Amino acid sequence: MLLGVVSDTHGHLRNSLDAVRMLESLDVEAVIHCGDIGSTRICALFSAWPTHFVFGNVDDNQAELREEILAQEQTCHDRFGELQLAGRRIAFLHGDDQQRLREAAASESYDLVCYGHTHYADQTYVGKTLLLNPGALYRARPRSLAVVDLNAMTATIVPL
Repeated sequence: MLLGVVSDTHGHLRNSLDAVRMLESLDVEAVIHCGDIGSTRICALFSAWPTHFVFGNVDDNQAELREEILAQEQTCHDRFGELQLAGRRIAFLHGDDQQRLREAAASESYDLVCYGHTHYADQTYVGKTLLLNPGALYRARPRSLAVVDLNAMTATIVPL
């Protein structure tokens, strides 16, 4: 199963549309958005997949975002999300809460922990846990997203 991971859209529609087109071409089956959504208009762009959203530190309009996420029949996890896909335990958060990020990665409870916030793509292992930052779709060079093959537990950073 292929999972798309995006972060830091900051309400930027054109860059988010580029990401959606790339995710479509890669045949992902689900998407995680690691926060700093920025605008309710972003939520509908990801309606082709089951999409799981968390809020970031600049998502000041959380009530409006939550309402739109639910209206799009997507899932809002507030500031910390957990789910299981393809037999893998996944946690995701924005990453501005460094302590919570470190605790999730070190807990050995998850196969994958996704985060954003830094606007830099990165992947590393903490024990058996893949810690993944897909980069950002706004204010990043290059703009990027990530695709995770959950069967193989490998991630690819995809520049846009």
